[in-house]
Amino acid sequence: MKPKSIKRAWRTLACSAVFALACSPAWAAQASAKQVRELMDVFGVNRMFQQMNTQMAGMMGQQLPCVPASYWNNFLDEKGMQELSEKMIPIYQRHFSAEDIDGLLKFYRSPLGRKVVAEMPATMAEGMQVGQQWGRERGQAMMEQLQKAGTITGEGHCPATAPAQPVLSKPAAKPSK
Repeated sequence: MKPKSIKRAWRTLACSAVFALACSPAWAAQASAKQVRELMDVFGVNRMFQQMNTQMAGMMGQQLPCVPASYWNNFLDEKGMQELSEKMIPIYQRHFSAEDIDGLLKFYRSPLGRKVVAEMPATMAEGMQVGQQWGRERGQAMMEQLQKAGTITGEGHCPATAPAQPVLSKPAAKPSK
């Protein structure tokens, strides 16, 4: 090869490498906080936060019945939701480029995207019920299998073992003469 051909080949290779890097996700434009907020609005994140607060209030009310329900119901107020939203923005920015967010906004603003957002709470709730039922059935089958094998007792406990010998922290003193 002639020196000019070699130079041209290296230049072409270098330009190709720069172009490939520029098109890679690492070089993609970061989504703005404004874009992420728009996406979170389209997702209905505040509505999800309110549902989460309601569920949490119910659980906390059961665990601490001495605390008035009104305390838990207002635990995640408007200010709290705003704080949580702001903390989530960098997460979206790490995982989605500006172009990704634009595509997601386009989808979630479409009729199908709006349907996904509207139906997601119901599908998630139903999915959780199925998952919980499956977990109970699977847990019960595992317990029965462990009981059959003698790994655990009929009450679901480990079988009694010989008590451990006490460990002395210092050797026993020799009797004096």
